[in-house]
Amino acid sequence: MTSFEIEGKLHKAFETENKTSSFQAREFVIEVADGTYSQFVKFQLTQDRCALLDAYKEGEIIKVHFDLRGREWQGKYFTNLNAWRIEKGQAADAAPEYAPPPPAAADFPSAADEPAAADDDLPF
Repeated sequence: MTSFEIEGKLHKAFETENKTSSFQAREFVIEVADGTYSQFVKFQLTQDRCALLDAYKEGEIIKVHFDLRGREWQGKYFTNLNAWRIEKGQAADAAPEYAPPPPAAADFPSAADEPAAADDDLPF
């Protein structure tokens, strides 16, 4: 099965739920920037991986490694994003502490600032 990864802000972390006496799951949602509107994507951790989320707080940037899981039950189809690894994201670290402002339009010469064609001493 193919694995995927995505980075986003941890939006919501839910508590671990015991689904049966031998199976537990924990869901969480990350917010992923997508143009004008953010996407809120829900993932699931299972069994001993439920504790992976304990190291992170809501609002932190995380990278989630996951697999797609699908199943059929009584004629209905279900898809899960099954997370198997979580690590600190790079998005927050990639931005420099100080970025100079972009140059203003006044910092660039305009056509009015160019010398007239007669003043041009270039041979071509």
